[in-house]
Amino acid sequence: MYGYGLIGNCQISALISERGSIDWLCLPRPDSDPVFGRMLDPAGGHFSIELAGGGDDRSPSCSQSYLENTNILVTEQRRAGVAIRITDFCPRFYQFGRNYRPLMLLRIVEPIAGSPLASCECRPVSGWDKKPLAAERGSSHFRYRARDSVLRLTTNMPLTYLESGQPFALEAKIYLGLTWGVGIEDDLARVAEDFLAQTAQYWRTWVKHCSIPTLHQRETIRSALALKLHCYEDTGAIVASPATSMPEEIGKQRNWDYRYCWLRDAYFALTAFHNLGHFEEMEAFLKFLLNIALAADGTRQRLAPVYSVSGAPPLPERTHDGWSGFAESRPVRSNNQAAEHVQHDVYGEMILTFAPIFLDERFLGLRTKEHEGLIANLAASCAEFIGKADAGIWEIRDRWQEHSFSNLMCWAGLDRAAAIRARGFLPELTLDLEAERTRAEAAVRGAARNGSIRNGPKDESCDASLALVKLLRFPDANLARGTLDKIRSDLAAGARGEPPGFLYRYRRADDFGTPASAFIACSFWEIQGLALAGSQEPAAEMMSTVLRSANHLGLYSEHFLPGETRQLGNFPQAYSHVGQINAAFALSPPWHEVL
Repeated sequence: MYGYGLIGNCQISALISERGSIDWLCLPRPDSDPVFGRMLDPAGGHFSIELAGGGDDRSPSCSQSYLENTNILVTEQRRAGVAIRITDFCPRFYQFGRNYRPLMLLRIVEPIAGSPLASCECRPVSGWDKKPLAAERGSSHFRYRARDSVLRLTTNMPLTYLESGQPFALEAKIYLGLTWGVGIEDDLARVAEDFLAQTAQYWRTWVKHCSIPTLHQRETIRSALALKLHCYEDTGAIVASPATSMPEEIGKQRNWDYRYCWLRDAYFALTAFHNLGHFEEMEAFLKFLLNIALAADGTRQRLAPVYSVSGAPPLPERTHDGWSGFAESRPVRSNNQAAEHVQHDVYGEMILTFAPIFLDERFLGLRTKEHEGLIANLAASCAEFIGKADAGIWEIRDRWQEHSFSNLMCWAGLDRAAAIRARGFLPELTLDLEAERTRAEAAVRGAARNGSIRNGPKDESCDASLALVKLLRFPDANLARGTLDKIRSDLAAGARGEPPGFLYRYRRADDFGTPASAFIACSFWEIQGLALAGSQEPAAEMMSTVLRSANHLGLYSEHFLPGETRQLGNFPQAYSHVGQINAAFALSPPWHEVL
């Protein structure tokens, strides 16, 4: 399992190891160069706090947890009667009528047993070149000049010990405040304690305002909190992961940068926030996506599958040969070549995403003639690309073909466009929606074999993305159920005799061979589909199995290797947490049957 916890404030995020070391932090944006990157290379920079040995060379025992219903992480280290506690968080709370989310990370270190010695090292790097940043000493801080800005570490501990990393007696709380661009001028202890209290209150209030399912409540709350940290509030984007290049297979090349916003994730993420009853995040994300779609529409450009948090394509993809990679898995990459792909599913997914604007009265403020025109053009694109070859949902790089998933999404987009027009919108749309929807449905059915939909009309392999056929309300219950059953039987990942739960995306060879690890989101899609089909018992059985793929903090990766109980792929993965949220709602009886 990945031994990391996630903290953040919807502006920055960091991954902190079980031993209390910040091993991943990019500044000033989640897709910027790293200042701490030891997660991907021992020399990639870190900010560690350790319980010193005092003559005992054994590593301390460590435990880690979140303060209940918050994104505040607590790490405890113990050894032979002495112990320390590290509290890590990024401030976030309401102030002056808006969310205060500075480029700041605060660490509070305190003794909790005995008379411990502690050591602290802050070793930032300038970015992908891994050049160590020189520390410029101030009266109570160090400055590190990085990329035309300043990283500043303010503290009340002796700077001599911080600079050298030598152990010191931890007799009372020490505070460390890491900031980008500006410093902390007020009393550090007062600021840290005040920000801690306000941040805890913010997260607990946010959770209190969540709708949650009747089943799997704690897991869903943690997934909701994790998903919230994938939101980049400045633009409204939701990134797939705060990390890059965590391998799908140890020692292999399936290592990708996921610090960006995939359009196909949008519908599922918005559904999760809708289920949770959080509409502020939905509206912000809708505005981000509308900006992208309108810009492409205005210049007659096709939609790319993925965009950066600024709305630009994350190109060109780069490899960083000087980085050893997680568990020696190379290459380490930044940016993502998938932005150049043609993926026809995105047009249907965008209509699904924008449908609440016209079908949910709470979003009437976003209704404009311009947005109606956008829906019309997206519907025309859905019709245009029925049956056309593309890279598909899994972004195959070396060969394209007609994919059933793309046809299914074209059908879903046309179906929702018809529902929008039935509500009195799209009066100028000349497209024959009924005819095109029927044509898309026929394209999906054209890939059916023996009662289940296969990857394409010329590819009879099974694909787990088609578990979504039930969720998308495709009008053939028998075919949907047959597809769910085929996926569960043919794509099961794990040894014989293990409880069913984990699924491969597919078992055909792709650019890099045959996938060897399960894809967590596919299991949650299957669970949703089974629940919607009325098969609660197998869905519940799968759910109990898949929930065990979370790490010690309840965080899910992208991939999982059941036989080795190993998390793989980028971490934490928004897709997986979205899937857990939506699956829990699908499985749960309504509250009036419980209370």
